[in-house]
Amino acid sequence: MIRLDLSNEPAWLNLGHGVRLHLHPLTTAMMVASRNDPAVAALDEDATDEESALIFAKALARNATLDWEGVGDSDGNVIQITPEGISALLDVWPLFEAFQTKYVAKGLVLDQEKNASSPLPNGPSAGAKDIVQPALEPAKTARKS
Repeated sequence: MIRLDLSNEPAWLNLGHGVRLHLHPLTTAMMVASRNDPAVAALDEDATDEESALIFAKALARNATLDWEGVGDSDGNVIQITPEGISALLDVWPLFEAFQTKYVAKGLVLDQEKNASSPLPNGPSAGAKDIVQPALEPAKTARKS
């Protein structure tokens, strides 16, 4: 079963270490906008998966973040949110990992749920049953017009 969260209200996400981000929900539109971000588009073809993931996560965070709490400068003064600040925040490994697992992975839950597909008919997920008989002959080739 696909579980839809129909509330499109922004929510606070706790990244740990006293840092919280106020984020738009992760939608298709948000993913598309992040894929079209100039930083993502500027990636070299030979960029590693790790480099691509970091650049994409930063683009996604810049697009999705409305506000933050618990972020300050080197003197401990609270700073205003900026695109550069969001990118710098994700350069902190534990915060990047928390963003990836708590926000991005939640949006990719359909892959984990396999879009409600039944188990494979053989192997460790055996259990699916055939619902139709196999075709007796191959289908004829379609005519060309």
